[in-house]
Amino acid sequence: MAERRKGNAGKNPGKGAAETAPVPGRLAVRKTYKLYLGGAFPRSESGRSYPVTSANGDHLANASLASRKDAREAVVASRKAFGGWSARTAYNRGQILYRVAEVLEGRREQFVAQAVAAQGLSRDAAERVVSAAVDRWVYYAGWTDKVAQVLGGANPVSGPYYNHSAPEPTGVVAVFAPQDAPLLGLTSVVAPVIATGNTAVVVTSERAPLAAVDLAEVLATSDLPGGVVNLLTGRAGELGPHLAAHADVNALDLTGAGDLAVEFEETAATTLTRVVRPGPEAGGGEDAWLDADPGTARMTPFLETKTVWHPIGV
Repeated sequence: MAERRKGNAGKNPGKGAAETAPVPGRLAVRKTYKLYLGGAFPRSESGRSYPVTSANGDHLANASLASRKDAREAVVASRKAFGGWSARTAYNRGQILYRVAEVLEGRREQFVAQAVAAQGLSRDAAERVVSAAVDRWVYYAGWTDKVAQVLGGANPVSGPYYNHSAPEPTGVVAVFAPQDAPLLGLTSVVAPVIATGNTAVVVTSERAPLAAVDLAEVLATSDLPGGVVNLLTGRAGELGPHLAAHADVNALDLTGAGDLAVEFEETAATTLTRVVRPGPEAGGGEDAWLDADPGTARMTPFLETKTVWHPIGV
């Protein structure tokens, strides 16, 4: 029997070799980082891109370099989504923001690995940042159906009237995300805007935009309607003047605008656009955004108060 097996092996010399030969290494599937506009992931209409490097200077990927036309389309998508998003119940918006936290938690390892590679964070620091980002989405999800009770209510008036004030979303908000806090900082400026019923056009961190595009994939799979959040990767100096001057942008968050903040604020004055200036945390890294209780400070600037008078006892 042994001789027979030996004979068979001799007749098929290629079979044994094929079984023991090493499998050639496969090519990695490189990710194409695109914009996030109206719920879709298009390339920039200009066809431009720019290289993104790690904290050590190693090439990580190419990101789309958004143009003025991309910014205009983002505003159009944001305005189109505003009516439906603001009309949803606060409870439903909270459900969707909580779903964002669930999906982000499920992709924790991806975001931790990216924070280590792109920002040069230690593993422990990256874990802390991702956990804080998940918790931040939960935090604002809980505020969606409570902010009206905190900021509104019946007003004492002298006369036969019932007087009631309630906060309402202001509309389309252009957000300049923090440059050195591409995940937790981004979450901290976007979540409060949409929690209260606004829609957002976001200019991401130019130096570290990859986390924003990955977060866009989380948003796209979390029941968030297309157009509620639109992400533009590129240069704040190129996109900012057009967003600041756009008559259909109702508010600006200049947190990540840096030295251009004053210029954008002056431009926004021509259309009476409300502006949130950069705070002390704006120039810091992810650690500057680790406050577990940010309060309502980032929700109230993007709300307007509607007051209703109703005669009683007449």
